Order: sequence, then C-alpha cells, then structure tokens
Amino acid sequence: MAINCTWTINNMTHKDADGGVILVYWSCVASDGTYSATEGGKLRCEPDPSSPDYVPYADLTQDDVLGWVYASLVEGDETPDEAKARVEANRTAKVRRQVRQPRPAGAEHHRREHW
Repeated sequence: MAINCTWTINNMTHKDADGGVILVYWSCVASDGTYSATEGGKLRCEPDPSSPDYVPYADLTQDDVLGWVYASLVEGDETPDEAKARVEANRTAKVRRQVRQPRPAGAEHHRREHW
C-alpha cells in the first residue's frame, strides 16, 4: 500500500499591527491508511514589513508558509526541497517499520504513569 505524506499548517500567530506572522505550527503526517507517523514543530518568525519579500498574514498562501517551514528544516548544504524530502523519508520509514512489526492482536498500548 502507498504511503502518503501530508504537510499541514496547523496554526499561525500574527501581529495585529502589521499582519506579520510570528509563530507557525506545522506537521507532516505519513500514513498508509492504517499506520501513521507524525513530525511537527513550531517555527518562530521575525517579520520585517520593510523587506521586499514581506507578505502580510491576510495575503499568505499555504505554499508560502510551507516554504518557510521547509527552509527552517535545512541541515548543512541541503536545499529546502531536500529537507522536505528527508523529513518525508524519515516518517515513511517509520510507517514501514510499523507495518513490518505490527502489535499482536488484542494488544493495547498503555502509558505508564510515573509514581
């Protein structure tokens, strides 16, 4: 079965005065329909309304904001597209491990509380 990765902007916080986005909450979910693996995070932004690249909150598209997220994930000499592909590959690998090692029938996951 195919594993699909879905990137989502879950929430954003912006300044009322100039519409500059200051926080972006994002997630990437890889799923085959049965198993899934999620990575997510928070991106802090420092908007500069005087910059020629500045886009106020009301005019942003999801692609604009995802571009910021991909750029924030860059490691070393990666491009934003390579960073995106790395995260997707890691999440996809986690789903594949779940498929190979499913929980036994009737087994439930219980979080143990600390005492």
